[in-house]
Amino acid sequence: MVISHSGIVTYSPAYTIVPTYECFNRCTYCNFRTAPGQSPWMTLAAAESIFLQLQNQKVCEILILSGEVHPNSVQRQQWFQRIYDLCELALGMGFLPHTNAGILTLAEMQQLKNVNVSMGLMLEQLTPALLQTVHRHAPSKLPEIRLEQLAWAGKLHIPFTTGLLLGIGETEDDWWETLNAISDLHQRYHHIQEVILQPHSPGNQQTFDAAAFDPHQLPEVIAKARQILPPDITIQIPPNLVQDDRWLLACIAAGARDLGGISPKDEVNPDYPHIQEQTLREILQPAGWELIPRLPIYPQFDSWLTEELQTAVQHWRNQIRDSQQL
Repeated sequence: MVISHSGIVTYSPAYTIVPTYECFNRCTYCNFRTAPGQSPWMTLAAAESIFLQLQNQKVCEILILSGEVHPNSVQRQQWFQRIYDLCELALGMGFLPHTNAGILTLAEMQQLKNVNVSMGLMLEQLTPALLQTVHRHAPSKLPEIRLEQLAWAGKLHIPFTTGLLLGIGETEDDWWETLNAISDLHQRYHHIQEVILQPHSPGNQQTFDAAAFDPHQLPEVIAKARQILPPDITIQIPPNLVQDDRWLLACIAAGARDLGGISPKDEVNPDYPHIQEQTLREILQPAGWELIPRLPIYPQFDSWLTEELQTAVQHWRNQIRDSQQL
């Protein structure tokens, strides 16, 4: 059945760079982490080689996605400098960096603001009950620490993405509490671009023994989230974790309007390959939705950037506009 509506769904042409998979947290649902000392760090030379290959592939966003080095580790400064240098390199080679590297200090966020057009941190869930289960060995998953980082992002005028992880032992009331906390912070600082609703999807590495979040529940959660969140926050869903075309369309009809970064590999959920742009178009177009690329910063936040970053962003806005007119 063709739905009689038209509208726009966005995605970011992206590539993920991982400075390190090492992480001092041990979340039991994680399929990303390696133990400290168990994997090499990304070098600038290796990143430069990747960026050279990407320059003619219409990739706009470089997502810097990292495991966390403990704040008191002797390697913390080296880790942070590597992230900063990777962002600076990506920017210098014509890309727009977006960093999600877990908990950062206020000073670290201030520095990264100069080489990122936006940043992110998943709240996941605010319920302290998870500190006794999936987050028992994850010190940086304390709800108050993560809320503080979202507030700092607002105070620093950093365009920000956050989100919920659904199906890790929380209740429905926990979803609404977390969404309301995001809404409250946004109404204070007006800095949240997107909220991701990410269903737990079991992978080969995790020790958390629980079924996948039922994707048939997602449209209902999205519809309620759309009621709670201010209208200028976009709801994002990862299409590779909704593996049924009908339910993906139902999620969009319920209020999701962004499909996130589409890149060769989903580093967080490596068992679930990204659905590529052309396939997504074939799903969406018959139902009246137009899939268009976007930047990792939404236009209303451009004025928050440094002059250098604004120039880089405008270059990409012009490129996307010209390509859509062809």
